[in-house]
Amino acid sequence: MAEKFSLSKFFGMNDEYDEDYADENEPTKPVSQSQSQPTPTTPSRPVDSRKVVAMRSAKPNTSHIAICEPRIYSDAKSIAKQITGGDAVIVNFARVDEAQAQRIVDFLNGTAYAVGGEIKRIGEQIFLCTPHNYEVSGDVAANLGTQVTQ
Repeated sequence: MAEKFSLSKFFGMNDEYDEDYADENEPTKPVSQSQSQPTPTTPSRPVDSRKVVAMRSAKPNTSHIAICEPRIYSDAKSIAKQITGGDAVIVNFARVDEAQAQRIVDFLNGTAYAVGGEIKRIGEQIFLCTPHNYEVSGDVAANLGTQVTQ
């Protein structure tokens, strides 16, 4: 029959006597120097208590930038997977109508926010979506407006 589950037994805090440990009330015999083991005469290496940890990771620290041209809204899911996987994605909306592009940008904006990244406009219909480990500098969108009007 199964024994009743007890948290104290599970964590090893039961009140049963452990035979591996000697009773504190039992007298112990003092060990004399002549009975003890002789010390080794060979010199031993000093023991270093610091631990050595390898700085290399299993995956090399390479950055990937994917280029995507979505055609329908469901393509946003594969772009979002790349962003959550740690890759930056350049998205060109040239082949999508404006309403679908707006929906995709909104979805990718939420994805980038969820992973601590950002989304920036880098062209008329081109956006750069980056996860948290990328830093984007410069302001292409400000220059974009002056180039279009000229």
